Amino acid sequence: MRRRGTAALTASPVLVGAVAILITLVAVFIAYNANSGLPFVPTYDLEAKVPNASKLVVGNDVRAGGFRIGAVDSISSGRGMVDGEERSVAVLHLKLDKAVQPLPKDTLVAIRSRSALGLKYVELSPGTSEEGFQAGATIPLRNTRLRAGEVEDFTAIFDDKTRVGARAALEGFGSALAGRGSSINRAIEELNPLLRNLLPVMQNLSDPRTELSGFFPRLGRALRELAPVAGVQGEFFANQATTFAAIGRNPQALRETIEEGPATLSTSIRSLRVQTPFLARFADVSRRLQPGARQLRVSLPPINDALRVGTPVLLRVPELGGDLERLARALQDLGDNPSTLLALRDLRQALKVTRPLIQFAAPYQTVCNYFIYFWVPTGGHLSEVTRSPAGTALGTVQRVLSLPPSAQDNSLTTSASSRPVDVPPGMDPQAPEAGQALHSQQGGPAVDSRGRADCQPGQTGYIDRLATDDRYGPNRLGGAHIVVDPNTPGNAGGTWIARKLGIDSVKDVP
Repeated sequence: MRRRGTAALTASPVLVGAVAILITLVAVFIAYNANSGLPFVPTYDLEAKVPNASKLVVGNDVRAGGFRIGAVDSISSGRGMVDGEERSVAVLHLKLDKAVQPLPKDTLVAIRSRSALGLKYVELSPGTSEEGFQAGATIPLRNTRLRAGEVEDFTAIFDDKTRVGARAALEGFGSALAGRGSSINRAIEELNPLLRNLLPVMQNLSDPRTELSGFFPRLGRALRELAPVAGVQGEFFANQATTFAAIGRNPQALRETIEEGPATLSTSIRSLRVQTPFLARFADVSRRLQPGARQLRVSLPPINDALRVGTPVLLRVPELGGDLERLARALQDLGDNPSTLLALRDLRQALKVTRPLIQFAAPYQTVCNYFIYFWVPTGGHLSEVTRSPAGTALGTVQRVLSLPPSAQDNSLTTSASSRPVDVPPGMDPQAPEAGQALHSQQGGPAVDSRGRADCQPGQTGYIDRLATDDRYGPNRLGGAHIVVDPNTPGNAGGTWIARKLGIDSVKDVP
């Protein structure tokens, strides 16, 4: 019976296939979940807070001492104190082997690179504490060790164009070196004498006295200065190419020039031996001039502006010198003339005589400038030009415009008048048909009785009517626009320039 049952089991192809499929599915499930730990195997679960997950993914290894002791089960976010501030941090959920339980509480956590392609793993460095983390505990943020620079951090400093260029350069180098192993070996063999002879050269260049460390920064600054004239430099090299092509067309002259080279170099060596002290002192002077040279960047723009403005002035200096020379000769002739001394004595006497008048009138003139007030209206009053029948200017006359006697009652030319000369009420005194108005005010004092400035001329303008205790009064016959009072009421104050200088009275005059 037993043989018959066994034979019946193996003889069923369907049953054998089902068992094989079941075994395959179990194997695939176990293989798929191998990174997260084998099923039904107990694990030691911990959490670890790190400032940055650093591109970790679920399933990455957890290692200690170089051996795999677990895997990253999941990654979530949390909050923690970083550099004294509360920030978002990464929380790693780790599934570890039971063999490492419990990990000491001073265990350190770090995220390391497993390959240059970006694969990461979590490294645990167990400490020496006698206390350990219980299952489900959290490794605090302070136990995290900052990672060193990674390969992707280095490559991240390049932009997209640089990365594409670097990739193309690597491909080009690979193509250039492919299949050339023997040539590379011969090149290395030939480099031996080059390096042997290069050693003393490099020793001389590395000597501090050569100042090679400052050569390249200075070269960079020189090239930056040349950048604005790059186009001119390009033309220069093109012209040099033309020159060298011309030299190449005359080999004999080139040979003769080369033959003169050794003698020229010998002379240069002897000359440089003498020039060396001068060059050393010149280098010291150049170093001392560096602060001034740095200031030139700030000083040159105003200096250029000064030169731009001063150049036309300097061009006129010779003419000015000639005028000054003629002036000096004229002054010398004036000094040699006997009449000059007599004139100076007379001028001194005139100043001595007029000094009391000037001292008396100067304060009033300073306050109100009546001298100008007198001559400016006088010039306007005498500015009417008379001309001949042919249109030729003959001179100037006073500006006077008188209306006929019939234009108004009590006109200026009427010998018997019942009212002052004036415009009837209701009429514009500026209209041509209005007639004449009596304005007999002759100005006023420069200062009032208390010495305060009262500059009436030029301050009050055209007064419409000023007649105190007028017995006629304004009526239809006249008296509406007359000005007969000699002094304008009120204090007009000083002129604009007097107020600007703070001169409000005669006592304020220096």
